[in-house]
Amino acid sequence: KYNPQAIKTSRDKFTREISFQSKDKDISLAKALLYVAAEDEAFVSFNREMDACSILNERRNVSSPSEAIDWDSLEKMPLGGKTIPEWLSELDAIAKEVEAELVSRDIGCHLVEVLEAVNLVLFESRGLTRSPVLVDSKHSYLHSVLSSRCGSAILLSIIYIEVCRRLGLTIVGSRVGEDFLIWPQTGYPEELFKVTSGHSLFAIVNGRCVEDPRSMASDLTGTSLLGLEIATNRDIIGIALANLIRLHWKRASRSNHGLMLTSPLRHVNDAGEKPNMMDKSNVPLLRPQDLR
Repeated sequence: KYNPQAIKTSRDKFTREISFQSKDKDISLAKALLYVAAEDEAFVSFNREMDACSILNERRNVSSPSEAIDWDSLEKMPLGGKTIPEWLSELDAIAKEVEAELVSRDIGCHLVEVLEAVNLVLFESRGLTRSPVLVDSKHSYLHSVLSSRCGSAILLSIIYIEVCRRLGLTIVGSRVGEDFLIWPQTGYPEELFKVTSGHSLFAIVNGRCVEDPRSMASDLTGTSLLGLEIATNRDIIGIALANLIRLHWKRASRSNHGLMLTSPLRHVNDAGEKPNMMDKSNVPLLRPQDLR
């Protein structure tokens, strides 16, 4: 009863979302990355079901481990307990919490006050934190980060951008060394570095990395900021996907040291291999879910 069409539908929706026929500013980072997660979940679920069917075929007396999954549409497919529309609504809810925080303070919509409210909701009320070491894939999927409240730097930046977009505030970003920095779009970048209440606006948005002397961000000024190449929405999605590729490849090849991303994979049932050679440790035995 599993609907394998979900895998293709996820990819098709992702492709349409990032289509070059669309203006970059109209691309939803949240939708694109949720479609990535949906395709991965559908792919892994398909392989789980194939495994279960294989067990049943081999051992007829074994009962089915779980109920068959039947998704009649991608929008109804569960991702971490919620559907794609519900995860998008979660971002809407965060934006409304920021608006409520501004109302409760009885203040206007000055840029600094808005960003301080965003930080308060995201990093104090919601408790989002940056994962120091990326070893768990859940830190690199948007729905998992919203659920576990711990994620990679690029995913936290994407959440920040999406929340501010819902507040009518444009946030841009760029790679700086190992970090991805974001800041509000402004015609006067030097204003971002003026210190008020002990912090610059640039530090309010990007946190401690701006004040860390080991980070390239600590040396940025209004002038050098103008020299950075602003990442497009497609660039940001590309960074998130590149992180996923590296993470999953590292996990999939961990038993085969030296197997690089550019190395060709050998089939488990290679017709050219003699049966007694298939037990050799240099033959990568990679399960499909390891190569999502």
